[in-house]
Parts: sequence; C-alpha cells; structure tokens
Amino acid sequence: MATSGTYVREVTLKGSAEKHYKKWRNENHTFPDSIGHHVQGITIHEGEWDSHGAIKTWNYTCDGRQEVYKERRELDDEKKTVTFRGLEGHVMEQFKVFDIIAEFIPKSEDSCVCKSTMIWEKRNDDFPEPGSYMKLFTSMVSDMEDHVLKA
Repeated sequence: MATSGTYVREVTLKGSAEKHYKKWRNENHTFPDSIGHHVQGITIHEGEWDSHGAIKTWNYTCDGRQEVYKERRELDDEKKTVTFRGLEGHVMEQFKVFDIIAEFIPKSEDSCVCKSTMIWEKRNDDFPEPGSYMKLFTSMVSDMEDHVLKA
C-alpha cells in the first residue's frame, strides 16, 4: 500500500472570515488577475463559479513548473469551508487522492485563520510527498489577503 498523509497549516489573515470565504467560494475567476504569479487561469467545465459540485481546471505554477489541476469543489457555508477534490492533472499522476480543504475560522471582527488541510495518497512510494503543493496553497491564501481587504 502506498503512503498517505494529511498536512494541516494555519494562515492568519487580516479581514473577516466571511470576506475571505466569499473570495474563495465565489470569485475564483479573479485569481489570475490577483495572484497571477501563482494562478495563470481557471476554466469552469460544469456548474457555475459559485456552485457546489462545480468542476474547474486550474493552470498554476509550482516550483517553477506550469501545471494543471482539475477539481470538483464542495462548499459548506455554515463552516465557511471550500474543498477541492482532485480529479485530473499533473498532481493526479502521482496521487490517487489529493484533496485540499480551506476552512476560514473567525478570530475577531477583522481577522481570521485559514485552516488549510491537504489529504493525499501516493500512487506508489517512489513519488515525493506533496510538501511543495502545500507551500503553494498557503502562499495563495496569504497572497489573496490584500485583494480581500480591497474588496
């Protein structure tokens, strides 16, 4: 059986959990303009930008490499959580399971924490663990902060 694991990182953010959640829930189409150094494009295949079950392909850069990630998203408005379930793409060549969960947790009126959870299972033990992808995702969350505050 191939190795599996879970990474959890917390990113402290200025701005309310509601504002950050809204950006990640409803406004992925703005990411190439906001954080183009990470995300170069997002294409929607099924559903709407803000719909539960929507399928999207992300074009992004990880460790200097251009990659794609096709995902199905799940939304939990009560918990302010967006889950990105991996379907296809570069990362799925190495992993059977690759899910990213972003939960926006209020800390005060004008601050929150994004609890980022990555759940993964390698296709075989020859592949490296996905630490670089966790670093990329937490950088995306952090880099979106200014754009959330300006909204």
